[in-house]
Amino acid sequence: MSIDTLGLREQKKRETRQAISDHATQLFLQRGFDRTTIADIAGAARVAKMTVTNYFPRKEDLALDHHEAFVAGLAEAVARRPPGESALGAVRRAYAQALEQRDPVIGFTGRDFARMIADSPTLVARLRDLHEQREEALARLLTTEIDRTGEASDETGRTGETDPTDATGRSSGTGGTPPEDNVGGEAGGGVIVARAVAAQLAAADRLLFRELQRRTLAGQDDDEIAGALAETARRVFDLLEPAISTYAVRRPA
Repeated sequence: MSIDTLGLREQKKRETRQAISDHATQLFLQRGFDRTTIADIAGAARVAKMTVTNYFPRKEDLALDHHEAFVAGLAEAVARRPPGESALGAVRRAYAQALEQRDPVIGFTGRDFARMIADSPTLVARLRDLHEQREEALARLLTTEIDRTGEASDETGRTGETDPTDATGRSSGTGGTPPEDNVGGEAGGGVIVARAVAAQLAAADRLLFRELQRRTLAGQDDDEIAGALAETARRVFDLLEPAISTYAVRRPA
C-alpha cells in the first residue's frame, strides 16, 4: 500500500470523525444531550451506529470532543516550561495565552453549548471526572520530577519528554513502583507535596473554568469574559504565589 493511499485513508477517517462530531453537536443543541441517541447521530451523519461508537466509545465524548487536550493541558504546560519557570508560572502563563486565544478547552464554548452541558446531569458528571483526570495528570508529572531528596527536579526537561501522560491522565512511563505507592518511603513527603501543589493548581483552574461558564450562561460575550477573567486569574494565582512560586522551578539543562 502506497504512502499516498495511507494518507488518503487517514484523511478520510479524520473527515468522518469530524462529520460525526458536527452532526452530534447540532443534535445536542437542538434536542439536548440526554434526549439524543447514538442512532439519531448515526442517522444524521449517514453512518452505522458501530461507526459512531468506534470513533467515540462514550456518548459524552461526542459533546466534550476536546477531552483529551483538556485532560493533558495542565501537565503539558508544566512539562514544556522553560528554565527558570516554576509549575505555577507555567500554568499561569498557559492560562493567559488560552484566554487571549478564546480557547474552548478552558471554557469558551458559547452560551448554547454551555447551557447544554449545564442541563445534562450526565455531562456535568463527566466534566467533573475530566477535571479530576486533569489534576491527576499534573500530579503524575510532578511526581516524576522528584529526586531522592524529595524535591522537584527537572528530570522531565533533561529527557526532553513533552507528553508525560496519556489521554486518561496515566503516566506513560513503564516499570518501577508508582510514586503514590512510596508514600511511606524515603520520597513519600515529596510525593505528597507534589500532589498538594497539583491539587492547588487544579483547584484554581477548576474555579476559573466554572466562572467562565457562569459568565457565558449569563450572556456575556467572549471579550467581556476574557477581560474579567484576566483580572480574576491574576488575583487567584497571586494568592498561590507565596506558597508555591518556587516549587518545581526548572533548572537550566
